Amino acid sequence: MSQISLPSPLDMHVHLRQDDMLHHVTPYTAQQFVGAVCMPNTLPPVDSMKRYDAYVAEIKAAAAPLEFEPYVPLFLRPDYTREELEPAVDRLFGAKLYPAGVTTNSEGGVKEVEKLEPVLDLLQDLGIPLLVHGETDGYSPDREREFLAVYDHFAKTFPKLRITMEHITCADTVDFLEKHDNVFATVTLHHLLYTLDDVLGGLFNPFLFCKPICKSAKDRDALQALVLSGHPKVMFGSDSAPHTEVMKRTEGMAGCFTAPVLLPMLAEFFEDNDALDKLEPFVCDRAREIYPRIRVPERNVVLENTEWTVPPRYGSVVPINPGDRLRWQVV
Repeated sequence: MSQISLPSPLDMHVHLRQDDMLHHVTPYTAQQFVGAVCMPNTLPPVDSMKRYDAYVAEIKAAAAPLEFEPYVPLFLRPDYTREELEPAVDRLFGAKLYPAGVTTNSEGGVKEVEKLEPVLDLLQDLGIPLLVHGETDGYSPDREREFLAVYDHFAKTFPKLRITMEHITCADTVDFLEKHDNVFATVTLHHLLYTLDDVLGGLFNPFLFCKPICKSAKDRDALQALVLSGHPKVMFGSDSAPHTEVMKRTEGMAGCFTAPVLLPMLAEFFEDNDALDKLEPFVCDRAREIYPRIRVPERNVVLENTEWTVPPRYGSVVPINPGDRLRWQVV
């Protein structure tokens, strides 16, 4: 096969940051995807419709001239009211729950998830999906696993609330996906390919350091089996998260910048596993089935079988795997 044509691929979890960084990195996402779920953990967070409108406009301007649809969830506050959310239901993609302090710019997140029931009841009633960074503040490798009890409570208590477990990383979460009809998941490229040994096994690789952290080979293998099965509740979400090289090396900021290499590396993964037919459902179809209300621009993204080398950096940002030779390239 010399070309792959993907009809309107979607990235269901990406960080575009803001200001100069947003204008620098957005084109890499817009070149490969016609829309993306753009995270609201900016400073200040996107937690009102006024900030939502401004953020959507800034993203669209940065993506121009490509047509690109930003799906921006509101940064979840416990005190949202019906009067605040109901008029915006037709425009809102969802609401994003960040437990306080678990990741970049989440200090203003939720400190007591048990007090969220009134606002979750409101989201359920209005049909607004809930997206969750599912980690506790416990021992780092166990944080996602510990959070499964919270997911279980939410799913049981609000059976009509559509819940997406973001960037799942461990085998226990893969198993949990089967427990509730209203629970879905996104899977990233880096969690699909790497383990904690790739981050820490030799010299520390700051450009593979992310939150949630990569887990064991058993966990990675469970994710691979899940994705290669074509599971109907699983969609692609990159969690591409840029920081400057200086911040990654000196401050240890969490996040992998994968945006420029996503589709080529995904094509290699599926091809290497004799499953290229599963690529299109993973990056194009599942999101539209799980979120049938989203507006999806029509544009084919084409990859050709042409080798290229990943640059050492994109401006001030270092991607994963700089210097690697990839077999597929976005035309």
